[in-house]
Amino acid sequence: MNFIKKIFSTATTENDKESGHDSSQKETITLTTQPLDEYFVSQFIKNGGKFLYCTHQEEVNQHLMDIFEENNWKKAVCFNPDLEKRMSMLGLDSTETISKNYPFFTLCENLLADTGSIMFSSNQVHDKKIAQLPDNFVVFASTSQLVRDAREAFMSIKQNYNKDYPSNISSIKCYEPEKVEDDFLSYGNKNAKKLFLLLLEDL
Repeated sequence: MNFIKKIFSTATTENDKESGHDSSQKETITLTTQPLDEYFVSQFIKNGGKFLYCTHQEEVNQHLMDIFEENNWKKAVCFNPDLEKRMSMLGLDSTETISKNYPFFTLCENLLADTGSIMFSSNQVHDKKIAQLPDNFVVFASTSQLVRDAREAFMSIKQNYNKDYPSNISSIKCYEPEKVEDDFLSYGNKNAKKLFLLLLEDL
């Protein structure tokens, strides 16, 4: 990843947000010519996501602590034993009981560059719908999970699980729930979450 190593931002220019023209052709060209990681991050931030780039595990831990401290969180909803151990090591509590007062700390299946969205399955969210989970997500992913689009994401799942495919495939694309509520075109979209992404370089 040869651009700014650390980004922690939800901001995009007002011109980008307010432009009314169809930019699908421009985005296709950009995705074709730009590295997947750069394009994903630009789309992710454009969608309101908060992004932190990590070069090693210690940096992941430090950023995780910073996120919890900044938001006054002492506990997280977590279904993954390895993430629970990481939290315990950092002096943070975890619970499998869903509460809107705590963030959901989780892994994911893939990061989709074309839309800046994040794909999950039953391996991360179990049998829960995204809408049933907390309003705040903290997602830990690696650059090797970056794919071009949904088609490549499903191909990746097939390769990774060797016919023992997970169920409950879902994704989050919008990271500004308050805007979804105000946008009648997005009515019924219950998957919007405020989301922090810890992206570890592993390639």
